[in-house]
Formats: sequence, structure tokens, C-alpha cells
Amino acid sequence: MSASAGRPVRRRASRAAGPAGAGTGTASPDAAGSVALAPPPTVKVRPVRPAGPPPRRPANRRLVALVSMLTLVVVAAALATGAALLLSSQREAQAEQARDQRFVDTARQLVVNMFSYTQDNIDDSVDRFVNSTSGPLRDMLSQDNNVENLKAIFRDTNASSEAVINGAALEEIDEVTNNAAVLVSVRVTVTDMEGTNKPSQPYRLRVIVHEDDAGHMTGYDLKYPDGGN
Repeated sequence: MSASAGRPVRRRASRAAGPAGAGTGTASPDAAGSVALAPPPTVKVRPVRPAGPPPRRPANRRLVALVSMLTLVVVAAALATGAALLLSSQREAQAEQARDQRFVDTARQLVVNMFSYTQDNIDDSVDRFVNSTSGPLRDMLSQDNNVENLKAIFRDTNASSEAVINGAALEEIDEVTNNAAVLVSVRVTVTDMEGTNKPSQPYRLRVIVHEDDAGHMTGYDLKYPDGGN
């Protein structure tokens, strides 16, 4: 019988390589005396949020509607203001053009009244001319019985006269005195009692037209009454 008979056999414990307690679990002896490894503890993994800006909060619909309404109101008000300013500007331009034309028309009519008459209406023609004057021109006609003398001169001609305006243009307006200078070109034809037309005569005049506070316009003065080509 061998010397080892009857001796208890000793078993050597085995474990994974590395320090005790390390590895995937904790070692514990089983019933046969072997060392078994305990399963690793369960680890909960949180889902990773993808990179990027945070989610947008839903817009306040009532606030958006209010802002949109206010924007529409502001835009509509701006458009209405622009349209009103444009309309006002157009009206002012039209009124200015109409006033300029009235200055020109007054000067034209004054010259026509001054040079046009017939033997049948000398009194009416001269009075019409005088009544359309003011200022220095009216003062000159009112002195020394000039009105009656003018009528007598027309009667002595035993003729009629017709004035045709070739052109008239506004030269300038003095807004302080409300006087406007208008250049008028006229051709005058005199016809004797036998119906013979004398050679027409051209005249160029600078007519000063005055506008009073009521907007009424009259011939205020005459410059260069001698005329010319």
C-alpha cells in the first residue's frame, strides 16, 4: 500500500487571472468546492440625445394673430398716408398750373381789349379795357380825361381794329406782391370804312397782371408798349 493511501486529496482553487474581486463578477465557492464567478451587475444605459438645437416651443397662436393684425394695420395706414400725400401734391400742382394759366389768360384778354374795337362799339370796347385794369395802368387812364380821349381817337380813324394773339407766356411771378409778368405777342389789323385792310402790325408787350386777395386778376401795368417784330 502506497504512502499516499489514506491521505485526503487537496484541491487547488482556481480563479480568473487578475486581482481578487476583479473581472466580470465576484467569485464564490460552489458545492463541490470550486470557485464560480457571479454574473456582472446589470447596468442601465440612458439613451443619448442627438446633437442639435433644442426643440422649438410651439408658437402662441393668439400672439401671432395679434402681431399679424397690427402689421396689417400699420401697412394699411402707411399706404393710406402715402396716397393722401400724393393726391394732395397732385391737387397743389393742378391748382398752381391753373393759377399760372389765369395770369396768362388775363394778359391775353387785356391786349385783345386794348386793340380791338369797331365804330359801333367803341364805348363798350374802351370801357371793357379800362375796367380790366388796376394799379399804375388804371391811374394813367384815369388822368387828364384819357379814357374819353382814347374813344375820340378811335372814332376819328373811321375804322375798326382786330387783335390776334400770336403767343403768350408766363415770365415770372412775384409771390410777395402777387404780380406776374406775361409776355404777349399780338398782331393788329386795322380795316377802314371801305373794308380795306391795312398791313397788320406786330406788337410785343410785357403785361403785369395783379391778383388781389379775392383771386381776381387785372392788368396792372404795361411794359414795352411800342411793340416790334
